Amino acid sequence: MSLGKHLALQQQAIEQLVQLLEQERLALAQAKVDGERLQELTASKQAALFRLEQLEAIRSGAQLKLGYGAGRKGALKAAADADCLEVWREVQGVARRARELNTANGEALGMRMACNQRIVGFLNSVSGNKLYGPDGRAQRDDR
Repeated sequence: MSLGKHLALQQQAIEQLVQLLEQERLALAQAKVDGERLQELTASKQAALFRLEQLEAIRSGAQLKLGYGAGRKGALKAAADADCLEVWREVQGVARRARELNTANGEALGMRMACNQRIVGFLNSVSGNKLYGPDGRAQRDDR
């Protein structure tokens, strides 16, 4: 398979990941988060990332086998020599978008978790630490 075709496959795989990240962003923006939906998206993201790792391993292996250096410089030279520099740049742009979305989603998730921890802390403080146990489950009052 030519480098151009392989890069097109990588681009499609990254675009699929971006779509999943966009769906995750929307799910996290809801007032009431659907935990099941987030779990589904997480599983789909893991599968997409595994596919991307496979494609990248194939591309970087071929790059080395053909005598190009490892890393971005070698990849850039290989893309230029194969006359697919434009596709390489598109792949890089889509990958940047995926990284930005993933970072933003992680920050949103972190804020939600911190908020939930503050709420649980408040509830525990007003109830004498008897509402919720360390596992987040309601404790029964066995008096």
